[in-house]
Amino acid sequence: MKKEKMPSHHGYKETRSGAYPNETMKLLMERASCRNFSDKEIPGEIMNHILDAGIHAATGGNLQPYSIIKIQSREASCRLAEMCGQEFISKAQINLLFCIDWHRLERWARLETAPFSATSSFRHFWISFQDTLICAQNICTAADSFGIGSVYIGTVMDLMRDVHDMFGLPKGVLPVVLLCLGYPKSELMVRRKLKREIVVHAEKYHEISDRDLKDAYDDKYHHAKIEKTDERLERIREVCEEVHGKTFAEECLADIEKKGYIDVAQRYFGLHYAADIMPGGNREFIQIMKDFGFNWFDEFKPVKHDRK
Repeated sequence: MKKEKMPSHHGYKETRSGAYPNETMKLLMERASCRNFSDKEIPGEIMNHILDAGIHAATGGNLQPYSIIKIQSREASCRLAEMCGQEFISKAQINLLFCIDWHRLERWARLETAPFSATSSFRHFWISFQDTLICAQNICTAADSFGIGSVYIGTVMDLMRDVHDMFGLPKGVLPVVLLCLGYPKSELMVRRKLKREIVVHAEKYHEISDRDLKDAYDDKYHHAKIEKTDERLERIREVCEEVHGKTFAEECLADIEKKGYIDVAQRYFGLHYAADIMPGGNREFIQIMKDFGFNWFDEFKPVKHDRK
């Protein structure tokens, strides 16, 4: 019996086309991540247009608390690919590293003799994180408009110290996400998403029925069934025991045995984004932020600056 290949955790691929009210809607509805780049170079003028689209994104107070490291060096891209364990990063024509940047704003405040506490303010962290991702998404959409593929790489969060050193980031600068850009080598396929009825809530949050919820995810993942192997079952058992105890682990394995397969939720949280591993390193992430000059999670202590 041929061993069933583990389906992609990115979800079910489908070709999407149809009548849209305008070209922007078509662009947004047919957008897909690209992990197979051609050797075609991105012209400098086009890249500048794409970057300008990001720089003109919405931002709290128009402060723009972010910086973008533009990476075109093959050596740097190959090193990132190796670090992240994703070879296609090395094939992208340009990689963009998006960073929260309060270093620049702190320097500006100092030059203008203005008070500054943003690196100790959770409010500023919350907004600057949003601003950075809004900038990245503007760039992603702009790239799509030129027929350039893109894909986000979130695993840089596990490499913050290495990335910080690699690109010479000063204190007050925090790497957030990597975006790979390049012309697609093959046709891009859209990943099926949850429908509007599940995600959008009218006026107040509403709970849908268990049946409707299960049906929505079954439809999104095309009723995928993951083969139950001894190795996978043992790993799921370990995760369940660590997170919820032996009784829950037995319930989970009994559910899998009854169905005859591992479902998508069990695959996501038991095998891929394993529930016993994902919370690990929380304290380390907070320590990294402190080492990078941020004290968002501590009580603020004013620092006196006496100028003579």
